[in-house]
Amino acid sequence: MSSEIRFTDFKSDKQPTWCPGCGDFGTMNGMMKALAETGNDPDNTFVVAGIGCSGKIGTYMHSYALHGVHGRALPVGTGVKLARPDIEVMVAGGDGDGYSIGAGHFVHAVRRNVDMTYVVMDNRIYGLTKGQASPTSRDDFETSTTPEGPKQPPVNPHALALASGATFIAQSFSSDALRHQEIVQRAVEHDGFGFVNVYSPCVTFNDVDTYDYFRDSLVDLAETDHDPTDRDAAKDVILDSEKEYQGVVYQDESSVPYTEQHGMDTNMSAIPAGAPENATDLVREFY
Repeated sequence: MSSEIRFTDFKSDKQPTWCPGCGDFGTMNGMMKALAETGNDPDNTFVVAGIGCSGKIGTYMHSYALHGVHGRALPVGTGVKLARPDIEVMVAGGDGDGYSIGAGHFVHAVRRNVDMTYVVMDNRIYGLTKGQASPTSRDDFETSTTPEGPKQPPVNPHALALASGATFIAQSFSSDALRHQEIVQRAVEHDGFGFVNVYSPCVTFNDVDTYDYFRDSLVDLAETDHDPTDRDAAKDVILDSEKEYQGVVYQDESSVPYTEQHGMDTNMSAIPAGAPENATDLVREFY
């Protein structure tokens, strides 16, 4: 870590408007600390967010940032990283934003293995729109729009990631500050697409998946004999519906990021003046 960088350097002067007690406070603090601990600084960090309670994180963090549209944060983050391989790119989203309308982008971001970090604030509900069932809500979770529950199984984002060829899959809990920071930091340090799903409780609209529930239920993989480099062991953890886990579930230590695979190591953000060579002839072929 650079001695000149503190996690407070990543704090903007904007006051978060999340509900008091929202898990997103802890999620964001861990993200900022992970960035600082890995030697990154705000001038060389780009944060992309979608729509939802997580969407304002680019405003609350001091860095380059873009607040995109619902479910589309990952393609924007991919474009930023491919244009500027030299900067740190962190994408933030929620379970509704990332696993519903953004699910297709999630699959392809995973399989491309672009070297960036994706942190999903999973509160198992649509909080911004006042409490509807989300893709990760329990099948019997009662809301105003699903009074008898969604009656469909929740999306398993870890299984989706593993099936799509993920090279780094992890789960953290926003209230376990040091462990959450450590897990996000490992995702940042990973050579490739680092995916971290974060249990980030909604204290306003979800009275089932609470802080107490996760504190009582979580099993930390670091305290077991789990080998995160063993894909079969990772699959067993991911498909175990009887327990809630925390830690690095899977990591491919031989991962090669997309930019290295395709030799994309130059700054493409600067567009040269004038038309590319032979562009006029190419246009004439079609007109």
